Amino acid sequence: MGYSIGEVTEKTGLSAHTLRYYEKEGLLPFVTKSSSGIRVYADTDLQWLSMIECLKKSGLQIKEIRQYIDWYRKGDSTLKQRLDLFVKRRKAVEEEMERLNVVLNKVRFKEALYAEALKLGSLEAAHDKKEIQRLKKKLFDSPSDFDKVMQESA
Repeated sequence: MGYSIGEVTEKTGLSAHTLRYYEKEGLLPFVTKSSSGIRVYADTDLQWLSMIECLKKSGLQIKEIRQYIDWYRKGDSTLKQRLDLFVKRRKAVEEEMERLNVVLNKVRFKEALYAEALKLGSLEAAHDKKEIQRLKKKLFDSPSDFDKVMQESA
């Protein structure tokens, strides 16, 4: 099935400007044009757009995404490069998730602290609570155990 640029913007949430930019940058080499020069997107183009957005969110830059697409177009001779790219991306995403999990745990601790302070009527009283002190110690002494401690306290 063929889709117009307007239909693709509705389906993907990407702007027509972004789609044209991706095409200009060589990220959509498979998009065809009708005899009158109008872009006609196929389901496979929508899948490529989904992958492009995924790779962008993983931290790749446009030139790196273009390189991946070039490798794809070259076929099986580039399987190793493509595998290496995704191994590297997975590791980078996992590292970012670990970093964000530390941030999330600190936010969760502050949420628990202020909820307790509201219940007790003062921040000082909340800081004096043994459960808050235990959470704080876990958060700063062994951050990897903090999730488990938070679940036990819920």
